[in-house]
Amino acid sequence: VRETSNTRNNVTLVDVSTLGKIDIQGPDSAEFLNRLYINNWLKLPIGRARYGIMLREDGMVFDDGTTSRLDENHYFMTTTTANAAPVLSHMEYYHQTVWPELDVVFCSVTEQWTGIAVAGPNARQLLEKVIDIDISNEAFPFMAVGNCQMNSIPTRLFRISFSGELAYELNVPADYGEQAWLELLEAGKELGVTAYGTEALGTMRIEKGHVAGSELDGRTTAADLGLEGLANRSKDFIGKHNSQRPALVSKGRLQVVGLKSVEPGKNLRIGAHLVDDRVKLESVSQSQGHVTATTYSPSLGYGIALGLLKDGASRHGEQIDAVYPLRGEKVRVEVCHPVFIDPKGELVRA
Repeated sequence: VRETSNTRNNVTLVDVSTLGKIDIQGPDSAEFLNRLYINNWLKLPIGRARYGIMLREDGMVFDDGTTSRLDENHYFMTTTTANAAPVLSHMEYYHQTVWPELDVVFCSVTEQWTGIAVAGPNARQLLEKVIDIDISNEAFPFMAVGNCQMNSIPTRLFRISFSGELAYELNVPADYGEQAWLELLEAGKELGVTAYGTEALGTMRIEKGHVAGSELDGRTTAADLGLEGLANRSKDFIGKHNSQRPALVSKGRLQVVGLKSVEPGKNLRIGAHLVDDRVKLESVSQSQGHVTATTYSPSLGYGIALGLLKDGASRHGEQIDAVYPLRGEKVRVEVCHPVFIDPKGELVRA
């Protein structure tokens, strides 16, 4: 609660070094990315990052992350921590066996860079003390990328946010990781900077409705996750045709939703079945979905959750039961939009 509150109201640091990092170079880099991701990459300007979604061949979401264009033929991809190696293998397979004609090379640089996210409304104020470039909104807008020096440390700076607050991610060579961390803490002392960990990270991603491993479970499509709008259907990409199979676009799909308890003092449990209150859960076949992630939200003052619910996108405002038969628990919940905090994204662009 302390770590989350300080991120929302002040400034904090978190170690994000475990994210997968893949360096991509060559004249066909943009075309390669264009085929890997569902969205378009051919016109991404130098010095900008873009969020992307990859599908498997069967049309299910495989991974998500940001990729940045560092130079004309040089890109830097980040993956989820769990999929750092699988995404690299995925890329190697397609390059070697499906598109060998593409002039592109890539390799994992996950261990070569330490990643530190600086988040909160005072993040810019902290960074301006230690880096040598202009990071005002005009000079360094949301999703900008650039090289700079953090005191004496060579740094790649990304203006991206997972917490939903004004935030920057710094990548420094791994040998400088501890030095960079300590210098940021020292520079932020008078601001009251603190570190935060993965539990607070999880809380803030639920508050922002950011999908993660529990929603990217290998059974969800981009549409199920509310991300279909990213897909550029005028081009070809891995999984494009299979993602449009009748069963994957029909009614009755489990779709990501927000959930909040309407019973004071009762919080939801991960794995609870979502059930129409007129039905007593006697078999899994009666379940209309399940809770994927839960947390107490310090910003809102009550328990919230994300879940996958049958036709969930059209059921906002409905009340149902979250049932956990193993412990005989039942909590009344309201279905809502999965973004609980700053739905217009104004804070990240502050």
